[in-house]
Amino acid sequence: MNISLPETLKAFVEQQVTERGYGTSSEYVRDLIRRDQDQQRLRALVLDGAASAPAGVADAAYFDALRSRIGSPVEE
Repeated sequence: MNISLPETLKAFVEQQVTERGYGTSSEYVRDLIRRDQDQQRLRALVLDGAASAPAGVADAAYFDALRSRIGSPVEE
């Protein structure tokens, strides 16, 4: 796959490659794509959660019960 970019975007990509320690512009583009995929997955999870039925009140008693179930002590 080849991508054509105007000079201003080429310069920006080259700057990001240098400043962020990527080996090549392809590495930078792959990282951008992975981040976009992660963002889309996170958005889908948030939307699924928002569309789900309310789970109930998340008060101190709820978190105490949760801590008891996982057995992890918390300093207060």
